[in-house]
Amino acid sequence: MNKTRLVEVAVGMFVAAGLASLFMLAMKVSNLSAFSERNGYTLHARFDNIGGLKVRSPVRVGGVRIGHVTAIDYDMDRYQATVDMVIEHKYGRLPEDTAASVYTSGLLGEQFIGLEPGGSDVYLEDGDVIRQTQSALVLEQLIGHFLFSRATEAPAP
Repeated sequence: MNKTRLVEVAVGMFVAAGLASLFMLAMKVSNLSAFSERNGYTLHARFDNIGGLKVRSPVRVGGVRIGHVTAIDYDMDRYQATVDMVIEHKYGRLPEDTAASVYTSGLLGEQFIGLEPGGSDVYLEDGDVIRQTQSALVLEQLIGHFLFSRATEAPAP
């Protein structure tokens, strides 16, 4: 009887460890681990199309996470999506001619903002707007353009 109790405890601990591992994996994949607010400065950018970008999506430079998206809105005057992002203070030397693009990474299609620093000697400050932006590539539009170009190239019967 004592041996069966030991086996039950061992199985229970194994199941608990498995559930904890699944929880950690879910947090990593869903990007909820980045929910904690970090101190930093705010930048704004306008895009024609942000694809599936979400609040808390990462902001990266050269693959290094330097911040996250804090708000997404739509500007009715310019007909563009506006994205607010917080950049950590230790990455406070981004040139004013930095370009922002919406990229997709990973198998699950996580979207993020990639920044490409320019060569200006003047740096972006809290509240500045990134002027050079490139919208997300929409797969359906690319396929449509490809099929349309193929149809126009086909010889007439």
